[in-house]
Amino acid sequence: MAEAAIVQFNLDELIVVPTGKAWHKPRDLSSGAHRAAMARLAFSHLRQARVDEIELHREGASYTIDTLRSLSDQYPDAQFFLLIGEDQGKALATWHEIGEIAQRAIICVAAREMSEFSDSDASSHDIPTQALKLPHLPHSATQVRARVAQGQAIDALVPPTVALYIQSHHLYQPAR
Repeated sequence: MAEAAIVQFNLDELIVVPTGKAWHKPRDLSSGAHRAAMARLAFSHLRQARVDEIELHREGASYTIDTLRSLSDQYPDAQFFLLIGEDQGKALATWHEIGEIAQRAIICVAAREMSEFSDSDASSHDIPTQALKLPHLPHSATQVRARVAQGQAIDALVPPTVALYIQSHHLYQPAR
């Protein structure tokens, strides 16, 4: 997704923001330190990418609009592109302050090849989006976590350094 966005939107920089305290997640995520470390490993091969822990240091629930406001203050002349997955693209109408998000950033929805997502999924709620065209990716983060929990290999699904990190830190293991 990152590589496709850099090329398609000619991005000078890609800021990767590990989620802070996700208000919409019913379960705990892995620790912020682990998520930041995995992001650094996963994106280390992209010279345009850098990981920003802005949400991990924020108190309370983490909202995209707060992150965009902070980044806009830091980079007042920047044009922001918010890259999201197809599942979140379909849920945009439920996002906190989505109108301001759409004013502050071009919302780019990563649609998997052969996907049913279209710009009309979001535009039916008057939320402008652009499609980020991806090559066929047969897996998702949810599938990675599920495979780890079932003791299955993930080497072909994530960069080797990330797979090793998950294994060595015993992440996504079922509770014993």
